[in-house]
Amino acid sequence: MRSSLRALPFLWGALVSAGLFAAVYLVFVQSYIGQVIDERAFAGADAWKGDVIDFARGFLDALPAASVAIGALAALAIVLVRRNWLVFAVAVGAAVGGQCQHATAEVHHPVATAKGVDVGLANSLPSGHTAVAASAALVVFLLASPRYRPLAAVIGSVFTIAAGASTLVEQWHRPSDVVAGMLVVAFWGCLAGIVLSWLRLPGAEPPVRSKLWPLVWVGAVCAAGSIIALLVTYFSTQSGTEHLFIAYAGGVAAIVATGFVLAALGNRLYRRLA
Repeated sequence: MRSSLRALPFLWGALVSAGLFAAVYLVFVQSYIGQVIDERAFAGADAWKGDVIDFARGFLDALPAASVAIGALAALAIVLVRRNWLVFAVAVGAAVGGQCQHATAEVHHPVATAKGVDVGLANSLPSGHTAVAASAALVVFLLASPRYRPLAAVIGSVFTIAAGASTLVEQWHRPSDVVAGMLVVAFWGCLAGIVLSWLRLPGAEPPVRSKLWPLVWVGAVCAAGSIIALLVTYFSTQSGTEHLFIAYAGGVAAIVATGFVLAALGNRLYRRLA
């Protein structure tokens, strides 16, 4: 009974993550106006990328190998100290599960043209590079001790946000692709929490208090800015005008908001697990 109660928040987290993923897909892939809004952010990134493009290109080129190397080394160091091999197996399983989104991305490529949106890149939701970065961050977060999980959540979210924003700057993905990639990994992180809850591992007593409220506030402000930018972009499409910078800024704000809020909520979900 106690295991069921401990697993319940993770179950709700998995359901919410899946629901939000479905909402992103329906709005930004299956609806014409959603694709137009996403495409404005994509075009805005191309127009306003400036010198950031050099950093984004180098970062993305190194990202897959760096994510695997950094994640593996950090995970190995932690597991050798804490000897939590069972958690390690669950964490790796969740990370591998998060990478299954590549098959989903292949299915979604042709939808844009079918909707009649003039695009330079077919839909590729979710973003694989974002999922790779988030999966590496998830493994380290799950293995970290409760005392250091807030720090792991902050570093992991910043790393994932940088990866996702870079794919937008480099014109590899749209904002919705990045957000969807984060939600995929969040879903698998919640499934890992369910498994760990049922394994009857020792809990963190007393539960570690969340220290990530600043992330929530920053995420809330970015989310509000993203919604405003989305509305401005929507009404500009109705009037035949373009606000590419606003759309671009709104897309980046959505990425930041998603990364920080998921990190804070994930840290709170895991506060009772050692």
